[in-house]
Amino acid sequence: MAKADKSGAVAELKNEFEGSSAAVLTEYRGLTVAQLKELRVSLGGHAKFAVAKNTLTKIAANGAGITALDDLLKGPTAIAFVKGDVVEAAKGLRDFAKANPLLVIKGGVVDGKSMSPTEITKLADLESREVLLAKLAGALKAKQSQAAATFAALPTNMARLAEALRAKREEAGE
Repeated sequence: MAKADKSGAVAELKNEFEGSSAAVLTEYRGLTVAQLKELRVSLGGHAKFAVAKNTLTKIAANGAGITALDDLLKGPTAIAFVKGDVVEAAKGLRDFAKANPLLVIKGGVVDGKSMSPTEITKLADLESREVLLAKLAGALKAKQSQAAATFAALPTNMARLAEALRAKREEAGE
């Protein structure tokens, strides 16, 4: 690879690291080109799957301020640069790795935090962002309904109390 090509590849990888919310490193040894294509399709718009030389990846990651990947860059390494939902991308990688055991998740970085393969698998077990937001909205709506019922009950209870007090005074005054 010519020096100009290497510097261009490093610049492109650095841009990918800087523009991604997460990067997951995998070992792809033994996978066919068709299987890699299938993986790229399964990731959809959530991630870009790229194969790059370890030394160039290390230089680009360090240039982007990510040093946590240095120990993972051994052997054939491919990177999933996550642009969309991190959970969905992790699910795609996990599911593909289950179907194709030759794909091994080495680890990665999510929002600047280093993650082990186990943590990435746990991340894949989470529900999607949309589902979590829907559950939060439902919980907030339930709390608002409870508060509205409480506030509506206050004047009614006050009126009943006033009526009971008036009736008691009438009985005592008769």
